[in-house]
Amino acid sequence: MYAASDPRSALNTPAARTNPAPTAYKGAEYARFYDAPPQEVVDGSQTYYARGQNLIVAHTRGKAGLVLSRTNQLDEYVVLLPNRNTPVEVRWNGEGITVDGYCIVVVPAGDSEVHLKGDGEVIRLLTTRADDLVAKCSNAESYIHSDPNVPPFQAWPDPVGGHKLRHYSLDVPPEPGRFGIIFRCSTIMVNFLPGSGPRDITKMSPHFHDDFEQYSLCVAGSYIHYLRWPWISDLNAWRPDDAELCAAPSVAVIPPPAIHTSRSIDPVKNVLVDIFSPPRADFSAKSGWVLNADEYPAPDTLAR
Repeated sequence: MYAASDPRSALNTPAARTNPAPTAYKGAEYARFYDAPPQEVVDGSQTYYARGQNLIVAHTRGKAGLVLSRTNQLDEYVVLLPNRNTPVEVRWNGEGITVDGYCIVVVPAGDSEVHLKGDGEVIRLLTTRADDLVAKCSNAESYIHSDPNVPPFQAWPDPVGGHKLRHYSLDVPPEPGRFGIIFRCSTIMVNFLPGSGPRDITKMSPHFHDDFEQYSLCVAGSYIHYLRWPWISDLNAWRPDDAELCAAPSVAVIPPPAIHTSRSIDPVKNVLVDIFSPPRADFSAKSGWVLNADEYPAPDTLAR
């Protein structure tokens, strides 16, 4: 379903289905952070929370001086700074790093703080093991019942050399045959897609995932997310198609095995970040796609 020029076309290799065929479907979730009240307001800073089965997206429009802290965090999380000129200091276990924006920071489990040194947009990505944040999510009630097509979360191996603060610039030049700008940790994979204008509607890329969610985070411009669920024998479980317009900032939680593709709309600039929790195996199996693969090994069962 990909164009021949799309690097993801190499992922379409025949494979036998190993997970059970679906008998029920979960609907998609759309959190438009620009069109709803925030879940937290602290001295003019606003934070919005939304979730899927495995991941929480915490989006903060922050003011200088704000401190975003985690106490007894159970696993690694990611701080995404999608814009330049967003000075932030991250502290953990006596360590501290200062970054200027346009990067991601991986923060280990335990107690940590994110200090905003200027106004800006800060996005934290955490697993739903963070019960205190799950309770704050605008769509918490949507997951009273788990998605039947997503297996239980299982973290990937710990990093080589042990846990520490790590940061990765998003200033990565494109390379033929590589898709996006991909980094992973033990819990999360982030694929930062370069900005673009309106999408050529003759080159859409409808595809599906058997058993993992995709979180499509719009940080600039706007997108229409198209979703279609396969028919199964029980007509009661059939779902109508989605065609949802989501501007920045927003997140669409795309459940398996919905067929999906997204169309950028803004005439000047659109930026989408695709997120997976745990990391995505097929992207990880492509040599050179995950830019920090040497620091974060894949499971032994996955050929890299």
